[in-house]
Amino acid sequence: MSFVHLHVHTQYSILDGQASISGLFERAKELGMPALAITDHGNMYGVKEFLKVAKKFPEVKPIIGCEIYVTRHYDHKIKDKDHRGYYHLILLAKNYNGYKNLMKIVSTGHIEGKYYDKPRVSHEIVEKYSQDLVCCSACIAGEVPRAIIAGDMKGAEEAIMWHKRVFGEDFYLEVQQHKTQIPGQSQEVYEHQLTANAGIYELAEKTGTKVVATNDVHFVSKDDGPAHDRLICLTTNTLVNDPNRMRYTQQEYLKSEEEMADMFYDHLETLSNTLEVADKIESFKVDKDPILPKFDLPEEFLANIDAHLEKYKDIIDEGRCDKNGNERGEEFCRSVAYLCHLTYNGAHWRYGEELTSEQAERIEFELKTICKMGFPDYFLIVQDFIAAARSEGISVGPGRGSAAGSAVAYCLKITNIDPIKYDLLFERFLNPDRINMPDVDIDFDDDGRYRVFQYIEEKYGKEQISHVITYGTMAAKSAIKDVARVSDMSIDDSNRLTKMVPDKPFEATVVEDGKKVTKEFKPKLKNCLKYGELKDELENGNEQTKEVLTYAEKLEGCIRQTGVHACAMIIGRSNLTEYIPISIANDKLTGEEVWVSQYDGHYIEEVGMLKMDFLGLRTLSIIKECQANIKKRHGIEFDIEKIPIDDPETYALYSRGDTTSVFQFESPGMKEWLIKLQPTRFEDLIAMNALYRPGPMDYIPDFVERKQGRQPIVYDLPQMEDILQDTYGITVYQEQVMLLSRKLADFTRGQADTLRKAMGKKLKDVLDGLKGLFIEGGTKNGHPQDMLEKIWADWEKFASYAFNKSHATCYAWVSYQTGWLKAHYPAEFQAANLTKNLSNMDEIKKIMDDCKKNGIKVLNPDINESDSKFTVNKQGEIRFGLGGIKGFGDNIVKAILADREENGPFADIYDFVERMSGVVNRKAFESLLHSGAFDSFGIRRKQFVLPCRNGDLFIETLLKYGELYRKDSMDSSVSLFGDVEELKPERPEIPEMTGDEDIMEKLKYEKDLVGMYLSSHPLDTFAFELENFTTCQIGELPALISECDRKKEKMKVNVAGFITTASESMTKTGRPMSRMTVEDYNGSYEFAFFGKDHEAFMQYEKVNTGIFIEGVIEEKYYIKPEERAKGKTSEYAFKPKNMMLLGNVTDTFIKGFAINITTPMLSPEFREKLVKTLKRNKGNVPLTMFLYDPVKKWNIEFLSHKFKVQVTLPFIEELKEMGITYSVIKK
Repeated sequence: MSFVHLHVHTQYSILDGQASISGLFERAKELGMPALAITDHGNMYGVKEFLKVAKKFPEVKPIIGCEIYVTRHYDHKIKDKDHRGYYHLILLAKNYNGYKNLMKIVSTGHIEGKYYDKPRVSHEIVEKYSQDLVCCSACIAGEVPRAIIAGDMKGAEEAIMWHKRVFGEDFYLEVQQHKTQIPGQSQEVYEHQLTANAGIYELAEKTGTKVVATNDVHFVSKDDGPAHDRLICLTTNTLVNDPNRMRYTQQEYLKSEEEMADMFYDHLETLSNTLEVADKIESFKVDKDPILPKFDLPEEFLANIDAHLEKYKDIIDEGRCDKNGNERGEEFCRSVAYLCHLTYNGAHWRYGEELTSEQAERIEFELKTICKMGFPDYFLIVQDFIAAARSEGISVGPGRGSAAGSAVAYCLKITNIDPIKYDLLFERFLNPDRINMPDVDIDFDDDGRYRVFQYIEEKYGKEQISHVITYGTMAAKSAIKDVARVSDMSIDDSNRLTKMVPDKPFEATVVEDGKKVTKEFKPKLKNCLKYGELKDELENGNEQTKEVLTYAEKLEGCIRQTGVHACAMIIGRSNLTEYIPISIANDKLTGEEVWVSQYDGHYIEEVGMLKMDFLGLRTLSIIKECQANIKKRHGIEFDIEKIPIDDPETYALYSRGDTTSVFQFESPGMKEWLIKLQPTRFEDLIAMNALYRPGPMDYIPDFVERKQGRQPIVYDLPQMEDILQDTYGITVYQEQVMLLSRKLADFTRGQADTLRKAMGKKLKDVLDGLKGLFIEGGTKNGHPQDMLEKIWADWEKFASYAFNKSHATCYAWVSYQTGWLKAHYPAEFQAANLTKNLSNMDEIKKIMDDCKKNGIKVLNPDINESDSKFTVNKQGEIRFGLGGIKGFGDNIVKAILADREENGPFADIYDFVERMSGVVNRKAFESLLHSGAFDSFGIRRKQFVLPCRNGDLFIETLLKYGELYRKDSMDSSVSLFGDVEELKPERPEIPEMTGDEDIMEKLKYEKDLVGMYLSSHPLDTFAFELENFTTCQIGELPALISECDRKKEKMKVNVAGFITTASESMTKTGRPMSRMTVEDYNGSYEFAFFGKDHEAFMQYEKVNTGIFIEGVIEEKYYIKPEERAKGKTSEYAFKPKNMMLLGNVTDTFIKGFAINITTPMLSPEFREKLVKTLKRNKGNVPLTMFLYDPVKKWNIEFLSHKFKVQVTLPFIEELKEMGITYSVIKK
């Protein structure tokens, strides 16, 4: 006798099942079980992975099933509290038809019956799709056992008879027996099961129904019980030590036949019956050849279809039959003819009426390949929605990935880069030697991408369209945090453990074959607990720490939630539930329910579905926004795709490294190489885009040297020159390897692509076979064998790094477009970047710095000049948009702009409140005021909060006036007196300005409302101190701490900034402590102080205070020598040692000040101006002057006895205006 588990939950029973599919199969094989089922709660998420893993275990038959939720005899579409109940029911697919019916039932539950996250179906749905399904009565939540436990034996019998009528001999009653062995835990579940089992045996005999034993598996082994228990705590959001929480019996594991026999010793037939069920299950495949949607051809084309079929007969004949010799049919032939028709029309539009032999041959080869592989409708569908997108003004990228290698795609305007001109290869996209689904990834502007989704849904129908599911798993850090939370561990301890998990792969020394070697490990808990800092915590930490780490390791990798792929979409030939199980999710933009596949992107194509990625590329939105800015300011419209590719100003921009905000070329390292390279042609940009990544970067120095003529360009064989000349003799692209293999050794297109793939994935067996072909073909063509061996060796070394030229070319073109815009319209370009990056403050800071560097002013919002977005005024200055003000509703922005459009600019503050009262409330008015939108009216911001003659603040009086004016205007239309001036409300008088504006308060408001300082920055007055006395910016501290931690080295660090938050509190032990956040131009950092540090530094911890901190990055905790000897270490942290007001730094640290003057600068005017400057800035700092003669090369030092200076920012700025450089002599 043997046994098969028919009721099994994998981790796809999300936050309920903990069992990994591979673990289940390994255990089933170990136990000698002939089959294994998957029956997750209400879904088929794990089916494809289940079948994939099953292939590795041929001795264990996979059984596809689901534990569905069935309503209590009412319509599953009813969703209210009175119809929330459901029963559990197990369904197992006997064959492919049963699998399709199971998909229908599960999909219907999600699409129609989902309520409180339970996808329910009615009995009618179960009956409708019952064919070829085995049914089991489920756990004690099933209809039959529930009735028995409730004492309703009649109801239970009626339920049995209904299921027997529907499923016949394929209906089985189910018994379970989970007697917990955990001391003190309730046996209620076990007792209910015993009651249910007794009734089931009785009714089984009475109704002639067979019984199967199951174990409701939720985890693999008994040892996994406590880990699963923590998973349930996560699900129910309870603590492990909560006595009232939900608990499983911890008996829900994959038990052996012996363990099951021990439980059901008096009914062993319940075990043998599971074998009967397994025998009913046929072996079947769910994977299918591509099932492409049908593209409807236009009537005007079909009117002359016979002529088209005859015209393109040669191409059609190439694919008239599929790989098995089956006729593809008339519709297929018509689609091929229409594809040819569109392609050749597009070819003449792209290349002219007369095609060259190269162009004609390439297009014919591609069309024949597409036809042979059966994909004409694919290309027709893609060209259709891209054409629709362009017609709606949606920006479409020039191409992405290997699809840009298709000349047909170029002729259809799917891509916008000529593959023939740039040596991009079609076979890299579709290898003619093997059938693989085309994969066209398309970039759209962010705003337009969703409209493309809508177009496709409207064209093909909602039931043929689906998004693609994603699964979020517990990573190492989140597993620790989750388990720590339910274990009631303190947040500080949880964070401490989490920080010990590296963000990137880490190195550790291990012993192999008796020798110490350094190896790299992925940052998984298994590795961290064995080799990382966490090893000591697991071995020497307290019991809670050990427990958290132990169970976190077991839960790492468990599926935590589902999501929706941001880009992927499935288009089916008919209703998708015929092919894949469907779930639903809420669309983020509309809130409406959308269909989502239950199989993720890894498996969609295997079941024959067409998946496309619709990517939102922000750069396209920026380009589009920039063009709108240009049109608004200059009245110029142009096609960005038609800008000259040889523009000198654009290449000059790249050559000086002025590439902030220029797509793909923004990093500091890239800027340095661009300055060295001095690119002068588009091919240089393609190569740099491909080379600037780990691995290929090693080739950049040679590339630059050869470009500049400082290193000779050499080729291993003269025949290689025409393929490598664009990259100065260096193999940069995969396409070059493919072309060279064809030219040197007569590889076919298919073989060349196989070589590319094998080298990229390091497939040794494939490479060994291809090497023989290469050497044989090369020597046959007269090339020396030793040189062929060298070329092959070079390829093996580099080809795994070589980049896809098609992708590099497309993105280099997008980059060039942004570079061209920045070179010719810098203000409009950066205004667009600011608009599209409002939520990314790090990026905003970079853009603002770049504007400052290039002399572009970014101005506060202005009530008369600002639009909703960032714009450029007539002076070429960027004006902040009203829509960027925080807490300022879009409806108010629209109302202001509409009124301005209709009635012209606001004349003054009175005109504004008169026109906008009733629309702009006090909160919105204050937002406008403090963001600077009213500054152009000539009223200082402080004046609004000064009292008027009546004692009320001006802002209050002004708003009251606006309200009275609005009411009066409404009343005057029906008034007997009409518009009488003397009866109108009187405009309040603006109070006189007293005292100075509180700059810090003004800037704080700006930062709160627009996310940045615009009129100035609190640290601007301390620019000298920051430049000369700090060692790094605050935002760089975390990276420096990580570097010191990695190197185990101390580092002295000085930072400065402004205190933005400060607070005092008590620790758990009652000790006083404080926290403060310090911010500079680059970022912010939170400091926490305890004990003596708190006492020493608390006097400085005041909001809006400029502070200078001297400190050391060193070990955070003291480690005793004996503990250090055992290998214990501490993480590193920044420890402040001294603190002072930023304003006192110069006096504290400066010993002297030196200025540098050259003899050509000397003139009476210069001397007079310098003396006046020194007198204006008289102080106590000794002054030294260095006079240098560039002709005679002498340098004279003068120590001034007459002048001592006060070093301030105005003094430094005056020196810079005079062209004088300086140096600081520090104490």
